[in-house]
Amino acid sequence: MKFRKLGRTGLNVSEIGFGAWAIGGSWGPQSEADSVAALNRALDMGVNFIDTAAGYGDGKSERIIASVLRGRRDSVVVATKTPPTDGPWPPSPYCSASERYSEKYLRANVEERLRNLGTDRLDILQLHTWTRAWNKGPGPFEVLRTLKKEGKIRFVGVSTPEHDQNSVIDLMRGGWVDVVQVIYNIFEQEPAAELLPVAEETGAGIIVRVVFDEGSLTGKWTKDTTFPDGDFRRNYFEGDRLARSVARAGKVAAVLGGSGYTLPQAAIKFALAHPAVGTVIPGMRNPQQAEANCAVSALPEMTQELQHRLHRHNWLRGFWYAGK
Repeated sequence: MKFRKLGRTGLNVSEIGFGAWAIGGSWGPQSEADSVAALNRALDMGVNFIDTAAGYGDGKSERIIASVLRGRRDSVVVATKTPPTDGPWPPSPYCSASERYSEKYLRANVEERLRNLGTDRLDILQLHTWTRAWNKGPGPFEVLRTLKKEGKIRFVGVSTPEHDQNSVIDLMRGGWVDVVQVIYNIFEQEPAAELLPVAEETGAGIIVRVVFDEGSLTGKWTKDTTFPDGDFRRNYFEGDRLARSVARAGKVAAVLGGSGYTLPQAAIKFALAHPAVGTVIPGMRNPQQAEANCAVSALPEMTQELQHRLHRHNWLRGFWYAGK
């Protein structure tokens, strides 16, 4: 396993981290035994970075992580997230930051995160979403700065809203965040235009999520694949979205001939090829997935020539834009 600095935090993290959404639920049936085994296997293979959230199974993901980390907590960096209080997701332009992320709420939520993770200080606390409507008055980050001074949090971050990832750039330039979690993959390359360069300029650490485009870039699916009730992907790939994503993934796979990479390996290596990236956090639901994902770190780095070929597969999807 290779390691990288996570921006200016000084943290030395495994370039492949453990994405812990699926072990909390919302991705179809998941046994706790598989979750525990996947975590242990990833840690044994060198992973020292885990990303979770309050919303992943209403704290279930955090509690499983805490149970696994007993006895090895000091060697692992855990990032978690606090969602806004009840209201539109993502927040609308008319939402108030002081209402959705009030000081009273943030303090109570941080205490819950500490209890679930069985620790007295959070390594990284990220606000789970944001809106650019709050950029002129990012009061919630003032509260998080205070919690840092009180020793409750080591580093502060934000997870980008899917529809407007660039909305957090002002936070980066203003020095409000130590880390940013962003969607960046072969289909979603917009962060390379400004967000990732700004991270390099400001020293903000970058955590990449959705490296497999919620699964379409694993190459495991066909247009007829179905997802069970309660599975997040059932809605994400509704209508013709799955067929279109599978077709696009097939075109990417065709570019990889002779590269030595499978499609999921190339998806990970593509994200890691950008110098701003500190770690990628693919989901790992069982030991086999942990082994496959972690092993990618040992593969040769992606050549610039292959990166350039993959740049052509940037998909201006937006609202599932129909462009070719």
